[in-house]
Amino acid sequence: MYLADEAWPDLGTYFEEESLAIVPLGSTEQHGPHLPEGTDHMIAEALARDAAERTGYLCTPTINVGVSSHHRQFHGTMWVDAPVFRDYVESFSRNLTSHGIDRIVYVNAHGGNVEHLREVGRRLHEDEVAYAVEWMWDESIPDLVESVFEHNGPHGGPKETAMLMHIARDLVHEDRLTDARDGGLVEWSNELTHGARTFYDAADNTDNGVLGDQTDATPEIGAELFEAASDQLVQLCEWLTAQDYADLMPEPHV
Repeated sequence: MYLADEAWPDLGTYFEEESLAIVPLGSTEQHGPHLPEGTDHMIAEALARDAAERTGYLCTPTINVGVSSHHRQFHGTMWVDAPVFRDYVESFSRNLTSHGIDRIVYVNAHGGNVEHLREVGRRLHEDEVAYAVEWMWDESIPDLVESVFEHNGPHGGPKETAMLMHIARDLVHEDRLTDARDGGLVEWSNELTHGARTFYDAADNTDNGVLGDQTDATPEIGAELFEAASDQLVQLCEWLTAQDYADLMPEPHV
């Protein structure tokens, strides 16, 4: 069920019977010369809506601008400051609780949002308002992602390229995949310098904003990744719904 498509009386029926909401989040930021700036939020929404359709759980509208200032050197990247993002997502989540939702799955497809969503979840948990968890599609199927690509990459690489080929192939510039690879950074190790992370922005590491070998991507691999990740999301939602709410709340003080 997609919230924005429903009339309010029908949503009232859902809130009487269910207590879980799926919230897709991503970004609007550069993903190299071959992918649209909406890559992250498009992946998140596609997975969230697929899981909602399969389970009957509620999917909310997508939060499509996130914490992305580390891509600001590239045209069109949009972002909000981290405190603003956290406060917005928290307010959004408390809005859901006013309708009776007490479990939230943040279907997130942007690495820059992770720590901030965890912080929002912690706030809601400490206040015993709701139990909210952050979920990243590629982290739910790490072995599969690693097995299908020789040179993976955390941003604009073959995994995101394959997913977009499956979700919205007409938005992928397939004639630019070789240029994306050759103008980016194929080997990515996220190495530290004497124990310190000595870079802040994507432009510090890659001239065209991408990492990995995009030429490994195919629509068929994208479909395989999408199906496997959707299965994991469905299982997470079903697990969360089955938990007793009291067991999800903080332990008492010793």
